Amino acid sequence: MSTKPSSALETFPNPHPDRDYTIRMEIPEFTCLCPKTGQPDFATIHLEYVPDRDCVELKSLKLYIWSFRDVGAFHEKVTHDMLGDLVAATQPRFMRVTGVFNVRGGIYTSVIAEHRAPGWTPPQPVTLP
Repeated sequence: MSTKPSSALETFPNPHPDRDYTIRMEIPEFTCLCPKTGQPDFATIHLEYVPDRDCVELKSLKLYIWSFRDVGAFHEKVTHDMLGDLVAATQPRFMRVTGVFNVRGGIYTSVIAEHRAPGWTPPQPVTLP
């Protein structure tokens, strides 16, 4: 069992690359440091994606999230860095990373970053009677 953070993201083959489906993850224990004060920032990270050939492996994702704990970065940078790293690792059809940061100075911050693979369009929603 690893006791160290890691920025390496591992993947595994998508068991159903023939269809669009959504994977949703909620990561409620994210921490990083405020780049101005060095104080901890806390957030819940929401990850949603439509995989193509690969899916992100959960243990590596946990260690990856942990790797931000001692990093000083603005909320916007952290969220976009996560999106870039996860897209590079998995090459999804679609991915959205949402950082919902706890209040700091009386201000709540949410940052939403998205990636859409060229040529991919989402399926039409089905409305049942």
